[in-house]
Amino acid sequence: MIVSKRPDVDRILKGPPDTLRAVLLYGKDRGGVRERADGLAKRITPDLNDPFNVAMLTETDLDQAGKLEEELTALSMMGGRRLIRVRLTGERAAPDKTAAEALTAHAEGKLNPDAFLIVEAGALGRDSALRKAAEKAAAAAAIPCYEDEQGDVARMAREALAADRVSLDSAAMDLFASRMPKERGVARQEIERLILWIGPGSGRQVTSAELEEFLGVEPEASLFEAANDAFGGRLGAAQQGLARAAAEGESGPPAVRAMGMHLAKLRRTLTLVSSGAGLPEAAKASGVFWKQEREFLRQARAWTLDHIDALQPEILAADKACKQTGSPDRLIAERLALTIAGRARRLGL
Repeated sequence: MIVSKRPDVDRILKGPPDTLRAVLLYGKDRGGVRERADGLAKRITPDLNDPFNVAMLTETDLDQAGKLEEELTALSMMGGRRLIRVRLTGERAAPDKTAAEALTAHAEGKLNPDAFLIVEAGALGRDSALRKAAEKAAAAAAIPCYEDEQGDVARMAREALAADRVSLDSAAMDLFASRMPKERGVARQEIERLILWIGPGSGRQVTSAELEEFLGVEPEASLFEAANDAFGGRLGAAQQGLARAAAEGESGPPAVRAMGMHLAKLRRTLTLVSSGAGLPEAAKASGVFWKQEREFLRQARAWTLDHIDALQPEILAADKACKQTGSPDRLIAERLALTIAGRARRLGL
């Protein structure tokens, strides 16, 4: 069966029902897959290193004919429920098929019904035999692990900080979550590093200004500032931002990409507004950070979807041109910023 709604996923991971014999966790975020698999495994057996009740298999093990079925058939020698874990990289079709056949047999009760199977895999497509088997079997659950959104990172950070009696104020939490990668394993490491920096057990609450010291300067911060200045009609400031980014080692393609991302935020915001959303709410839904909200709203009131549609081909052309070997990519990015700033000025910005 497919399990994708958060309440249903949480319920299974916190305590799988007795009727469930197998769980497939898969997705692009391998850190998220691993974390959920570890948590579920501890619900099955408290000692994950127990050699009698826990078996860990990889794709290489599945190359051995009947190895997975053998582990799923074996009975516990010391009492307790057996746990079989399988980790797949998703790069080969044979292990996917082998795991699918074993999962189907186990879900139907043909092996040891008291054993529990957890399979971890990457981003499985709809043609995956394993994914199809887990989705079809009533005694199995297929759980897709999507990349964390900003709200997921914020919730994860808030819980970890509270456990060590430290915290961030609301503005600092928004800033921290916006700067974190979508890969859960890396985000967890950054949260742990943050706790150590604040001081575990100190009871301290950190503000956004204080957090800047921990986060440091983003490598591409100057490029995003330059894009914001260009769309706001401030050519001089945009040129300074591009020059600063060049000094920081950023070339033309990332500069053009930053302007493209700013245009995409404006497009999404204006599209939401045209569907009935309020402008501030639409900007927030488009990922606009609160510090840039005032300026962004000023721009959104001047730019229209027609203006954005007219500009889009020029950004795509600049992106293609500055990626060609030997092209003056920095000059191309500056020319694009000039074009955008000029149009913004004509819009009254």
